[in-house]
Amino acid sequence: MEKLHVLDKTFAISIPEAEIQKQVSHVAAEITRDMKDKCPLFLPVLNGSFIFAADLLRQIPLPCEISFIKLASYQGTQSSGQIREIMGLNTDITGRHIVIVEDIIDSGMTMAHMIETLQSHNPASISVCTLLVKPDALKVQVPIHYHAIEIPNDFIVGYGLDYNGFGRNTKDIYTIV
Repeated sequence: MEKLHVLDKTFAISIPEAEIQKQVSHVAAEITRDMKDKCPLFLPVLNGSFIFAADLLRQIPLPCEISFIKLASYQGTQSSGQIREIMGLNTDITGRHIVIVEDIIDSGMTMAHMIETLQSHNPASISVCTLLVKPDALKVQVPIHYHAIEIPNDFIVGYGLDYNGFGRNTKDIYTIV
């Protein structure tokens, strides 16, 4: 499907499934190499990262755990600038090697907030893994240890990313037209 209609917006395919899966495999190999002697705790940020996290973790053959955090900062197609914690950390991370799994890093503000919050729980390390990064949109520099794809500062949907809650359930990623 070349075009996707979500609510009142039209999107065109920008990253096909095959390219996404190729890059997910690459990131999984990097994490596997770097975490081979550790038992990482993966912390996907809901809702957007759920598909990426599932595909990623199926390709990491290491002993590991997963727990979820839910944050919100978007309203429509714009970041609100306000970060709301909807579902917080429910696992002891003291001395653990944490891998935050995010769908997209654009301004960096949500990730900076999350790293600061997690550091107060004394983990052994914190690594950031994101499917997508928008270098031109970064307002805050955050350490991104693993990223699959760099994209321009466009609004996108698909593969877990949404527009007002819709459009997450596609295999491809679409850019607003």
